[in-house]
Amino acid sequence: MADAVQHETHGFQTEVKQLLQLMIHSLYSNKEIFLRELISNAADAADKLRFNALSNDALYENDGHLRVRLSFDKDAGTLTISDNGIGMTKDEVITHLGTIAKSGTAEFFSKLSGDQAKDSQLIGQFGVGFYSAFIVADKVTVRTRKAGEAASEGVEWISEGEGEFAVATIEKATRGTDIILHLRDDEKEFLDDWRLKSIVTKYSDHISIPVETWKEEVPESEGEDGEKIEAVPGEWQTINKATALWSRDKSEISEDEYKEFYKHISHDFGDPLSWSHNKVEGKNEYTSLLYIPAKAPFDLWNRDQAHGLKLYVQRVFIMDDAEQFMPVYLRFVKGLLDSNDLPLNVSREILQDNKVTQAMRQACTKKVLQMLERIAKNDAEKYQGFWSEFGNVLKEGPAEDFANKEKVAGLLRFASTNEDSSAQTVSLADYIERMKEGQDKIYYVTADSYEAAKNSPHLEIFKKKGIEVLLMSDRIDEWLMSHLTEFNEKSFQSITRGALDLGDLEDEESKKAQEEAEQEVAGLTDRIKEALGDKVKDVKFSHRLTDSPACVVADEFGMTTQMKKLMEAAGQAVPDMKYDLEVNPEHALIKVMAHVQDEEQFAKWANVILDQASLTEQGNLKDPAVFVKQLNSLLIDLAK
Repeated sequence: MADAVQHETHGFQTEVKQLLQLMIHSLYSNKEIFLRELISNAADAADKLRFNALSNDALYENDGHLRVRLSFDKDAGTLTISDNGIGMTKDEVITHLGTIAKSGTAEFFSKLSGDQAKDSQLIGQFGVGFYSAFIVADKVTVRTRKAGEAASEGVEWISEGEGEFAVATIEKATRGTDIILHLRDDEKEFLDDWRLKSIVTKYSDHISIPVETWKEEVPESEGEDGEKIEAVPGEWQTINKATALWSRDKSEISEDEYKEFYKHISHDFGDPLSWSHNKVEGKNEYTSLLYIPAKAPFDLWNRDQAHGLKLYVQRVFIMDDAEQFMPVYLRFVKGLLDSNDLPLNVSREILQDNKVTQAMRQACTKKVLQMLERIAKNDAEKYQGFWSEFGNVLKEGPAEDFANKEKVAGLLRFASTNEDSSAQTVSLADYIERMKEGQDKIYYVTADSYEAAKNSPHLEIFKKKGIEVLLMSDRIDEWLMSHLTEFNEKSFQSITRGALDLGDLEDEESKKAQEEAEQEVAGLTDRIKEALGDKVKDVKFSHRLTDSPACVVADEFGMTTQMKKLMEAAGQAVPDMKYDLEVNPEHALIKVMAHVQDEEQFAKWANVILDQASLTEQGNLKDPAVFVKQLNSLLIDLAK
């Protein structure tokens, strides 16, 4: 048939070519997973047909027994995986088999190292699906027809996994897809009935439709006593349980079965971090099976990427990526819901405002947060692994989920001055437990990097008094703290914003020393304010500095320099902001300034001090050339 039709030749997307070569080499030690991937795709095709047939029963074409069939031809060296699911049109074949429709592709390839063991793990995170066929085959033929289309609308796709693939229109009497693998000479182990059954039992026992192999005919024979034994005709036999795993009792399901089912629905090669299987009865009846992955996918940061749970109604597949059941900040969660209360013809629009949907969403969210709380409590190292993968996504939670704000906040982790490491290991509960007597606020600082936060001049008084400060350097942190105002009845206080009030933590001796230092340079703040004009909002003496001459401070409810940079990076217009300049009256440089009589030279000092403080706080200056020029001028004056 292949020779009798006219094929069109197409080039693979560049990323597909790279992925094919990587898989053939990096995944060779785990090559049997190709069968799991292809069977999973076939099961998905069956699910989609069942859903579409709800509104158009004719799509079954008088064949409602959905199944996957495995067959092989030892003489030809081929293994065929056939399904009678939804099938594909020509355009769908070119799109699905010629491109990788996945965001994060560029990042994925940038992380490849050439180390087969490491690259294998990355490929597992990225997901490969159909392309895994080339792990064992040097040529793949796909014959498919979309359900409901004429037999003449069949499509044949052929590729040797190199630079090109060929597509042609063919006759195909039955709907669905046949994938014919032309196995390499050293992969003929898969042309064995026992080998195929063992792989299916290991990886695909939980598939909800039958996976069948052909049982050969047993000819008529004669027993030892001469009794005639009748012939047994050949037949297709089911080799998996063919029962929806989530519908079974938890006590009947092994850990390995749960793990393999996760790999089936997520196309992840690794085991999940944790899972929760629940059957809910009462006002709303449904089953949920939720998984927390161990590794983040490459499209995690694309909030618009399809995410959500697989939705079934009475074990009938309805849709992938039902985002209505999981908040965006938990978009990494994989799994499914099977409802008895939703209608079979439910749409995304109906789900949006459905009370049953809202109740299930709340319950699923609560269940995921409980899983994370349990891990954090019982296995800190395991939770730290989760945090390194998904922590920044979880930080979106307090702004998006008011009802669970306190729970999400309890799961957050930060670096702090109490730890000599950039690792984010400190929980808010840890911080509160270590708070000094008389301390009523949770202090934090935001910066561009851990180093910038750790060395912020705003920390000086806190270090001197031994008060712990949370160090926040992720881009999302400033946005997070604009929504997270308190935890466990303790309010948050940015040490870079507003007047510093340490309350009961301030001692009389320090206050007296500050007053004496201010008197020594009395009138200095007014002179600096006059010299700087409208470059600053105000100039004040600082009680937060011990080693630095000055710092810039935002208003209590004003926009911090970090928030300003965050909005500018997002392309939003930000008005020109003015900040307070706080000077340290006890610093030698400030004392030198106080004795400068030449107002022109004093103005240079004032501008240099402001630029220094701005550079420390923001990491950049509007006009660094002017700063350097004025600094050089002062150095020359001092050298005379």
